[in-house]
Amino acid sequence: MGAMKLHGKLVLRGLCVCGWTLVGLTLAGCSSPSEERLFSDMPHPPAATGLPGPSHSAADVARFHVGDTIIVSLSGLPVEIPPHQEPIKEDGTITLPDIGKVRAAGKTAGELQNDIHDLYVPGFYTHLTVTVNIGERVYYVSGEVKVPGGQLYRGETTVTKAIASTGDFTDFANKHKVWLIRVNGQRIKVDVPKVLAGKAPDPPVYPGDQITVPRRIW
Repeated sequence: MGAMKLHGKLVLRGLCVCGWTLVGLTLAGCSSPSEERLFSDMPHPPAATGLPGPSHSAADVARFHVGDTIIVSLSGLPVEIPPHQEPIKEDGTITLPDIGKVRAAGKTAGELQNDIHDLYVPGFYTHLTVTVNIGERVYYVSGEVKVPGGQLYRGETTVTKAIASTGDFTDFANKHKVWLIRVNGQRIKVDVPKVLAGKAPDPPVYPGDQITVPRRIW
């Protein structure tokens, strides 16, 4: 009887060990996919955000400003139409034949081309190719500077940099009362010595702006 009891205990212990082994294998099989997801060496694909990548940043795209001269050419028509050239007005628009005002400021050439095309087709024409170009971007510096006149706008600039591009002030310039006149007529008085001392802001200059340096009284 003692031998039979001992044999029964060994059989029961063996069954328990096998059972726990099967349970462990089952749990391991269930958990392995999640472990692969948590600790996989393969990175997850990025979520689709719809935002432009670094190489297509909006900051890298040239956009039109008030004062820019826009040249619009219409081709593919039965009768040739001469190009339309016009600076962007202070309200941000240009005015085209038949369709009237079109918002231009803040847009790229491609965006403006598409907008103009959709305004003409199919309302006025069946087929049309629109080409938008920009004329020279210029701002003007007049008064008591060494080389007054139009200056090419080559990118972001400020009042003090614009004056420096003319060869600097003459000996008779009133440096404390320089006027920046926007295309929309806004007038901004700039005290250049204060700007250079870091005590006043240096306003940005845009295409079409005018900088006037008056003559000092004494």
